Amino acid sequence: MLEVVKSDVAKLNVVVAGAAGKMGQRIGALAVEGPDTALAGAFERQGHPSIGKDFGEVAGISKTGVVISDGIGEILSKNGGINVGTGAGIDVVIDFTVPESTLLNAKTCAGHGGMAMVIGTTGLTDDQVRELKSYATSIAVVFAPNMSVGVNLLLKVLQNVAATLGDDYDVEIIEAHHRLKKDAPSGTALKMASVLASALDRDLKETAVYCREGIIGQRSKKEIGIQTIRAGDIVGEHTVIFGGLGERIEITHKASSRDTFARGALRAALWLKGKPAGLYDMQDVLGLK
Repeated sequence: MLEVVKSDVAKLNVVVAGAAGKMGQRIGALAVEGPDTALAGAFERQGHPSIGKDFGEVAGISKTGVVISDGIGEILSKNGGINVGTGAGIDVVIDFTVPESTLLNAKTCAGHGGMAMVIGTTGLTDDQVRELKSYATSIAVVFAPNMSVGVNLLLKVLQNVAATLGDDYDVEIIEAHHRLKKDAPSGTALKMASVLASALDRDLKETAVYCREGIIGQRSKKEIGIQTIRAGDIVGEHTVIFGGLGERIEITHKASSRDTFARGALRAALWLKGKPAGLYDMQDVLGLK
């Protein structure tokens, strides 16, 4: 039977979606360890073998008293509602799952006003992003393809570098992730491409090149190349190349642990406390806008 742990009034109560996944495990574990957060619930998709187990058992930490449920609905029912900012109930749901599940969870949260979300799910289509925006009229949501502080600082740097170099330098993005990642290119690579296109006053849909093979001819001046590598257990690596005549600038970010993204997600969750409904990103969280 699901049990929800009540936290100290000073702590933010976090519920983790996809709690048995690699990211869910680390987000939940760090929420338990954090001085400002508490794990108030954890859930998985229906039929998952981890349902009914203590989250700590699944995540490889000591028992937490939080049993993994088969959906957010069970948590809401058992918890008896939401008391934002009071230290009881649910303050925020953190979701790093898949687009369909994320949208279903967002719809549920929007129907229980006051429950915020942090979303790190990638691979959403344009239509799915529009649907998410509709839910963000009712709740506060931080939605970002990468929760790393370093990556989001890098986005700001890339904007400035591209604007300074202009069209005299060719732009290429190379991203690498583990063999199990399902979407390509990564959401981070696409976000980098979007930032670069905006800084260079280009339409990404017209200038993005995702694959090169055969006799393709000379590279066009406006291209933004986005290349994908999938191998082994690479957590996440992104390199942006600005290639000029006689010189090359390479800016790289390498993540060696998923904790980087988990800590960023919890930072975003804490930042959301008291924020009005709306769709935010990590640039908002870090004050980079």
